[in-house]
Amino acid sequence: MNISRRNFLQASAAAGALGFLAGCGGSGEGGSSSAASSDTPLVVGYSPFSSKFSPFFAETAYDQDAQAMTQLTLYPTTRLGEVVYKGIEGESHEFNGTDYTYTGPADIEVTENADGTVTYDIQLRDDLKYSDGEPLTIDDYIFSAYVRCDPTYDGSATLFSMPIEGMEEYRSGMSTLGSLIFDAGEDNTNFDLWTEDQQKAFWESYNGTTKALAEDIVAYCVENEYAKDGDIAAAAAAWGFEVPENGTIEDFQAALSEAYGADVNSMVGTEAATVSVDDLFPNIADYSIGVETGESAPSISGIKKTGDYTCTITATQVDANLIYQLGFEIAPLHYYGDKSLFNGEDSFGFPKGDLSSVRAKISEPLGAGAYKFVKFENGVINYEANENYFKGAPKTKYVQFREVQDVDKLNGVVTGTIDVTDPSWSKDTAQAVADENGGEISGKVITTSTVDNLGYGYIGMNSHNVCVNDEPSSDASKALRKGIATILAVYRDVAIDSYYGEAAEVINYPISNTSWAAPHPTDPDYRVAFSVDAEGKDIYTSDMDAEAKYEAAKAAALTFFEAAGYTVKDGKLTEAPKGAKLEYEVMIPADGTGDHPAFMILTEAKNAFAEIGMNLIVNDLSNSSDLWTKLEAKQGEIWCAAWGATIDPDMTQVYYSDVANGGKEPGGSNYMYQIEDKELDELILEGRASTDQEYRKQIYKAALDIVIDWACEIPTYQRQNAIIFSTERVNMDTVTPDITTFYPWMQEIENIQMN
Repeated sequence: MNISRRNFLQASAAAGALGFLAGCGGSGEGGSSSAASSDTPLVVGYSPFSSKFSPFFAETAYDQDAQAMTQLTLYPTTRLGEVVYKGIEGESHEFNGTDYTYTGPADIEVTENADGTVTYDIQLRDDLKYSDGEPLTIDDYIFSAYVRCDPTYDGSATLFSMPIEGMEEYRSGMSTLGSLIFDAGEDNTNFDLWTEDQQKAFWESYNGTTKALAEDIVAYCVENEYAKDGDIAAAAAAWGFEVPENGTIEDFQAALSEAYGADVNSMVGTEAATVSVDDLFPNIADYSIGVETGESAPSISGIKKTGDYTCTITATQVDANLIYQLGFEIAPLHYYGDKSLFNGEDSFGFPKGDLSSVRAKISEPLGAGAYKFVKFENGVINYEANENYFKGAPKTKYVQFREVQDVDKLNGVVTGTIDVTDPSWSKDTAQAVADENGGEISGKVITTSTVDNLGYGYIGMNSHNVCVNDEPSSDASKALRKGIATILAVYRDVAIDSYYGEAAEVINYPISNTSWAAPHPTDPDYRVAFSVDAEGKDIYTSDMDAEAKYEAAKAAALTFFEAAGYTVKDGKLTEAPKGAKLEYEVMIPADGTGDHPAFMILTEAKNAFAEIGMNLIVNDLSNSSDLWTKLEAKQGEIWCAAWGATIDPDMTQVYYSDVANGGKEPGGSNYMYQIEDKELDELILEGRASTDQEYRKQIYKAALDIVIDWACEIPTYQRQNAIIFSTERVNMDTVTPDITTFYPWMQEIENIQMN
């Protein structure tokens, strides 16, 4: 059983997985052109899969890795995360004093035109084949783009949100049948767009699904002692939903329905404890079909086929993120679609609004990647080398991805059941690995590779819930949050060292250190987060020990609280200004046991706050769903969490609030921080509208300074991920050299050999 799928998806997104990012090529000599040689399988230990092994619909990081084994993307990225634009002949890029050559399936030329549009000319190699021997052409790429841009597409790709010419016209005038029936209601009598039988069948399936889902959650909560038998309200609360006291299953159904509407896939996929959409709503695909509700274009005018292996994509404006969106997997039209329905003009391999052929292959991927999917059974995905791989057949013929719990990963490598895996990396794990090797984390038993995680940990505050006089953007409100942040920030060093040791470091800006846009201590305007008082004077000196810093932080915090309007007498807060309080709650998803990197920050800070007259309530959540539910409802005050990052440092999703349009644009700032800052919005859009990296770095530094000034986010730690290999069973000389965050070990899996 899984705890709420919401938890699983959140955790996997934050943690990343073992090895694939956007990119497919490799460096160095590449694979041999001869047949695969070793019959000893390479066994990779993974956290549980969700069986969505589709290049279009994989959600969790583990499922994404599983499908990536079989797929080829438009281009590889370098060890620094740079796009390789000339993949056919290859590009050479230096890293750590070594020149590496990266090859891929395409050349890409980007032209910024005089009228402000941008053209992407794509040229594919003409010798690519899928694992079943079928040729890969530009039709496959265009088909793959249209699936991701279809009005009914509900996967994780966001290509449809990019400023591609004609995109809006193509996606307008159509909605899914299920959403239309849901919006019309059970009592609808207008059957112009669907039949009465379709409506009746939908509501029977929908109501049955919500009831079965509610019962599934309740049964799980009772079994695991989150609620007593019959206490629906307690079970719902444990799952992050509110129903009336003495509520019924029907009340829980209503809460689920209100939260998700017609999006049954998301509702079941996120909330189910033990069941799946297929279990509850087997005919869901019938209601994922698009229904025309108005006028729409038959094609996307900005995507044009220009030859058997060439196309152009035209954007209406510069968008730095678009090149990353174009690097998707080139899935086979003949397998996921219908070649007879492709003409490249107004038909693209499937009826518009009908992705049933694509969804039908969701658990059995096929592509042009290094390996062929064979089967998934008993918790093991079996792969076989792709003899048609463009870099040659992989040296190891068989690979297995085997499900294993995190607590068993290290022991699996030691005992020989697993060859490669990714245990949670902490001070204790590092010591256990060193013990096996006789003192080092890499040795005769285990070889360890550590890289910075593509993401970072933070403590957040909702500006509307931690403010003065209901004015979240005022100087007084910012001072209140800075006072809180100053005390929390001073305990970061001791807490992160205690939990991670050398496996993490404290960061001072709300951005992952993996990003080229991250400020560095050597930068002239770099500053430790929340290290000045209300007058802008430095709090700390180089000769201070830890205790002196703690005292200095409390004194500085009081200056901020005074600036916020608090009454301070004899070094203590005695009265709060209007709208503010002497007590705030911080939520931390530490399993109810304090198992979280930031937990020590909160316990130490709680004592410090108490000394100056403020009560910090530490709410250690046993179910992290409670955290996300409260944040989405804009009810949280302070919380601990982590952000996942992307190769490009675009800040839209996290900080853009769309103030100019009344905050209509969804994003992290809207329901989490609720920062409403026109200057910040303008900087984010300005940074996205340029491809000049140095210029963008300056823009993003200014944006980060604004975020710090709002004091809605306290950057906490940059942790490391670790991949451990069995030194005894894997030939380490054949493993990817110079593994990085952006170039994981599986990028050159075709070269790996077993001992």
